[in-house]
Amino acid sequence: MSLIEQGQPLLDALRPQDRVALLALGVPRRYGAGEVILSEQATTSYVVAILSGLAVVFVETGRGNRVILALRGAGELVGEQSAMDRRPRSATVTALGRMDAVVIPGDRFRGFLAGNPAAGALVLRQLSSRLRSADGERRSLASEKVLQRLAARLFELAHRTGHPNPDGSVTIDLALPQHDLAASVGATREAVAKALRVLRERGIVRTAARRLVVMDVEPLRLLAGDGAPPGGPAV
Repeated sequence: MSLIEQGQPLLDALRPQDRVALLALGVPRRYGAGEVILSEQATTSYVVAILSGLAVVFVETGRGNRVILALRGAGELVGEQSAMDRRPRSATVTALGRMDAVVIPGDRFRGFLAGNPAAGALVLRQLSSRLRSADGERRSLASEKVLQRLAARLFELAHRTGHPNPDGSVTIDLALPQHDLAASVGATREAVAKALRVLRERGIVRTAARRLVVMDVEPLRLLAGDGAPPGGPAV
């Protein structure tokens, strides 16, 4: 299971001249923490190219809860699916902290892809990667316990966003409150709080307000099992 996209971000994969040409089609925009970038079911078709910061992708459930599908960061696009198929948005995207981006109208984005087959292939590859990741998430929800899913998520965050400390621990400074952490593994806040308590009691993690320190990443990897994303921790 993976919250953060694997591999090279799309903007970085483009040829330099293609990246410049794509960004020139849009308008710079700065989003504040929690500001909505895209709304689920909206019929807009613009694409947002993230230059810095992070965005949270989520859907609302029938019970009024939300399930976090992904985090998108610098170099990634959001909204390209609706720009290409012209159907309503499949998820809501909000800024996690301050985020700088370029907003590209859907018709200009489609024109860019039509005239640039290499860029079009990269966008299709990104969509395919995200579909595969979504399949993995569904499999995880159906077959893994909350503790295993949480261990895999924390292992991934330590690997992708963590800051190594001199004592070998890894600090995760990502501003995800506990209810969002629960939403990222498809569990209730109470279930995640219980799982975190188990990890604290075993000396694997240490928690504080919107801050978590992984004291030892190897037990997380072992607990996650097949749910651990590829790659190693940021140590």
